[in-house]
Amino acid sequence: MKYLDEFSNPDLARRLLDQIHQAATRRWAIMEVCGGQTHSIIRHGIDQLLPDEVEMIHGPGCPVCVTPLEIIDKALAIAAQPGVIFCSFGDMLRVPGSEQDLFRIKSAGGDVRVVYSPLDALKLARENPDREVVFFGIGFETTAPANAMTVYQAKRLGITNFSLLVSHVLVPPAIAAIMESPTCRVQAFLAAGHVCSVMGTSEYPALAERYQVPIVVTGFEPLDILEGIRRTVLQLESGRHELENAYARAVTAEGNQPAIRMLRDVFEVTDRAWRGIGLIPRSGWRLAPEYADFDAERRFSVTDIHTAESSLCRSGEVLQGLIKPHECEAFGRECTPRNPLGATMVSSEGACAAYYLYRRLEIVGAAHG
Repeated sequence: MKYLDEFSNPDLARRLLDQIHQAATRRWAIMEVCGGQTHSIIRHGIDQLLPDEVEMIHGPGCPVCVTPLEIIDKALAIAAQPGVIFCSFGDMLRVPGSEQDLFRIKSAGGDVRVVYSPLDALKLARENPDREVVFFGIGFETTAPANAMTVYQAKRLGITNFSLLVSHVLVPPAIAAIMESPTCRVQAFLAAGHVCSVMGTSEYPALAERYQVPIVVTGFEPLDILEGIRRTVLQLESGRHELENAYARAVTAEGNQPAIRMLRDVFEVTDRAWRGIGLIPRSGWRLAPEYADFDAERRFSVTDIHTAESSLCRSGEVLQGLIKPHECEAFGRECTPRNPLGATMVSSEGACAAYYLYRRLEIVGAAHG
């Protein structure tokens, strides 16, 4: 309970807010890259407590949300095959593909299972040698080490009926892509503390210098986020553009070296498509050649699936920070958590889900006011 109390202290929050109000003299647009930070900002009303000069822009920081539609359709195609046990974290089951989701595959007889670790899937493979077991490996740098370790273990133990459907993406190339977009209005970033706890902070100073933007690494509790915003505003007001680590209790410059070594052994960098954004060069990982036998896309011959997004869903604009979720005409109407048009409405870290959960009544009231 220590951090829940210590980093949610209302008196300290008010003090930080006062400092932000005093420091902000111009209009600034700050993007939080992490979906967990987005939910904390909306849940606690942090964006409504900030001065009018400071706008929070919600970035593409939800790993479920940026998983491209074609990967979802590949997952559905694999999960529907006889003899397959398809394993995933629970937040992927309702993410819509072109025509259905994993829940519908399961209701139609597919063996789709929720697991809490990729090692659970590896255990299933050992217990079911006559079945093909596939784990859906998505996420940023945070979840990648466990997936890498699982593939490493599968190879070491000679388990041949296990494979990984990989959709890992990397944060620094996404920051670069956002800054190079002609529609970009982001002036600073709050970087995701959990990503940096794995990878360290070494890639961020060059980004801050190249794009002349402050980057402040911070956590997810209210005081973490407010301190990150305070530091960011002070940099903006003084014309500085540096990396600052406001999450030193979890993040070091060098990161988690054993995890990084495992990642470099099992994965290699590749171009990745981001849902709603498009292809970002060298923004993801795929299995290295030595582990190619564990690549589910190759094993199940689903490498050539191509899809088109819903014409009603504007989640791509939400993920790029161009609109807020409630500015999409389908929000809360055609698109709800029970019947989502896009992953941003169904993911536990999606911006649309945050607005629906914490702001829906307020938005509806304003619309009818």
